[in-house]
Amino acid sequence: QLELVESGGDSVQPGGSLSLACSTSSFTVAHYSMAWFRQVPGEEREGMACTSDTGTMTLYADSVKGRFSITRDRAKNTLHLHMKNLEPEDTGNYSCAVWALTPHRNWCTLFSKDYDNWGQGTPVTVSA
Repeated sequence: QLELVESGGDSVQPGGSLSLACSTSSFTVAHYSMAWFRQVPGEEREGMACTSDTGTMTLYADSVKGRFSITRDRAKNTLHLHMKNLEPEDTGNYSCAVWALTPHRNWCTLFSKDYDNWGQGTPVTVSA
C-alpha cells in the first residue's frame, strides 16, 4: 500500500477558492496516472479530475469543468487540485488516487476501478 497524504481542505463560502495537495514519499508522482475523487457520506466516490503520467491528458467531471484544475509540482512530488468558484455541491471528502501497478500510463479515467491506491482524504465544506 502506497502512502498518499492529502491536505488543504477547509470550510469556505460559496464563490471561494481552495487548493488541495496530495503528497507522497512512496513514488514519483510524475511517473503515474493520478486522480482526485470526492465522496459524500452515503454515496459512491465520484471522480473530479485526473491526469495522465505526463499531464498531456486531463479529464474533468462536467460539474467542475472550468472551475477545477489538476496539476503536478514535480519539485515537491505533489499533486494539486485547484478549485475556484466553489459551490455547496462541491462539499465532500477529497482524496487522491494512483494506479500504481503500471507506471507511465499515458491516459486516465474518472472511474475508481482504475486506481488501486488511495489517500484518506481532506474535507471540503462550502456553505454560507
